[in-house]
Amino acid sequence: IHLATENEQRLSELPDQAGCFKEAQIVEFIFLLSEKWHLDQSARYQAVELLERFMIKQIEQISSGEEVKSRDPGHSSSCRSLQDQIHDTFVLRLVSCVQLASKLSLHYNVVNSDTALKFLRSLKYSYTKQELLESELVVLKTLRFHVNVSTPLAYVELLLEVLGYNGCLLPAQPLHFMCIQLLDFSYLMRDTIYDTLLKVAIENPTPNKLQVSKFLTVKEDSMLLAVGIISTSVFVLHPGHWKQVVEHLNSITGITSQSILEFSYAVL
Repeated sequence: IHLATENEQRLSELPDQAGCFKEAQIVEFIFLLSEKWHLDQSARYQAVELLERFMIKQIEQISSGEEVKSRDPGHSSSCRSLQDQIHDTFVLRLVSCVQLASKLSLHYNVVNSDTALKFLRSLKYSYTKQELLESELVVLKTLRFHVNVSTPLAYVELLLEVLGYNGCLLPAQPLHFMCIQLLDFSYLMRDTIYDTLLKVAIENPTPNKLQVSKFLTVKEDSMLLAVGIISTSVFVLHPGHWKQVVEHLNSITGITSQSILEFSYAVL
C-alpha cells in the first residue's frame, strides 16, 4: 500500500521532462560503470533515478532563468553559463550519482573518491578530490537530500514476495534472476517497448503529440513496469502458470489483466 501510494503521488507530480535522461546510452553507461565497480542491482537503478531527478531539477533552473531573461535581457549570460556548466559537468554528475547510489544500497563495496577519480582520469578529466566531494553535495542539495526513493526493482521484489505469500509457489531464485534480466532490458529498450505499448493501446501505428504526452504517466508507472516484468518472466519460465500469475497480479495491484498482457506483449 505504501509503494502504491508513493507511485500514485509521483505520477500526479510528473514534470514534463520525465524520462528524458533515461535514454539507452546514459543507462548503458551507468549499468557498465556499476558492473565495473561490482555494485549490487539496486544501486544501478538508484543511480539512473538519481541522475534523472537531478538533471530535471537543473533543467527547471534553466527554464526559470529563461522566464527571467524574457523580462530582463541582461540575465541571459547567467542562464547560458548554467547550460554550459550542466553540459561540461554531466559525466562528473553521473559518477556522483553512482557514488551516492552505492552508499544508499548499504553495499560493502562503497565507491570511494580514489576509485571515482581514477575512473574520471581514465576519461581524461582532471577533477580533484575536492571537486568530486562538491559534486556529490551539489546533487544532494539540488534534490534537497531526498535521495532514497523506491526504484522499480523494489516494486518487483515486493510483488514477488506478495505472490509467494498468496500461495503462488514458483521457484523464487530463477524467477527473481529473470526479472532482473528483463528489468535491465526494459531500461535499455525503454523507448521501443513503450512505443509498441502506445501503438497497441491506441490501435494506431502513428500516435499524435497529445497521445504521446498523455502516455507519459504510463511510461513512468513503476507498478505497471513491475507487474509487466514479473508477468513476462513467468511467461518465459513457466508458461503454464502465466494466466494464474496475471490474475494474482491483477488482484494485488488493481492493474487490469489486459494491461499486464499488453505490457508482456510489448516486451516479448
